[in-house]
Amino acid sequence: MRIDIATLFPQLCDSVMSESIIGRARKKELFELHCHQIRDYTLNKQKQVDDYPYGGGCGMVMNAQPIYDCCQEIIRQVTEQGLERPHIVFMTAAGQPYSEEKARQLAQKSALLLVCGHYEGMDERVIEELADEEISIGDYVLTGGELAALVVADSVLRLQPGVLSDPEGYQEESHWDGLLEYPQYTRPEVWRDKAVPPVLLTGHHANIQAWRSEQAKERTRLRRPDLWEKYQKDHPPEPEKKRRRK
Repeated sequence: MRIDIATLFPQLCDSVMSESIIGRARKKELFELHCHQIRDYTLNKQKQVDDYPYGGGCGMVMNAQPIYDCCQEIIRQVTEQGLERPHIVFMTAAGQPYSEEKARQLAQKSALLLVCGHYEGMDERVIEELADEEISIGDYVLTGGELAALVVADSVLRLQPGVLSDPEGYQEESHWDGLLEYPQYTRPEVWRDKAVPPVLLTGHHANIQAWRSEQAKERTRLRRPDLWEKYQKDHPPEPEKKRRRK
């Protein structure tokens, strides 16, 4: 998979994606990641990428031209490499809420282009011209789209083959099957008078799995009633079998 990030802060994005699990996978060339400076595509000597908004208001709005030209160059590079045109996502506060389900969908793409806004946002016309979709990582506002793009990139890349040593590394985590993850414990067995649940010490895998399943359901029910309601709709209880009369 190839991911490109169009941003005013490519060094920030490149630095974050060079650390930890994602950084190690990047060194192994399990995926490609390229960060592009939007400012390089301006047509003015001052390298200005923003201007005052029509209609008035505070702040500045990013110009359409440098964003468009930057994305067109990325599209050229990707297609020249033999990949399909990248799926283009604009990170905006008005986008659709991000989810694990969306991460799985994006992970199936061969190429993904994440576009980061800044200031008061981007000229709507370039979004209309290029975006396959807009994504928001939550109901709050950031100073720029870089952190949001990094969240999406990380959550997508960790699903790529070989990035995590074992598929269970993500298949049993929160949101994979619509539930929050069960609580986790490690050594020591007792810490500040709090003991590890006894079932986890038995080595009985079936009992441990049953306990974890119940914990995941209870945690979801208490902490995320919205997720629990959806989970119940997606997993209706099986009808009880009628007993045969002798």
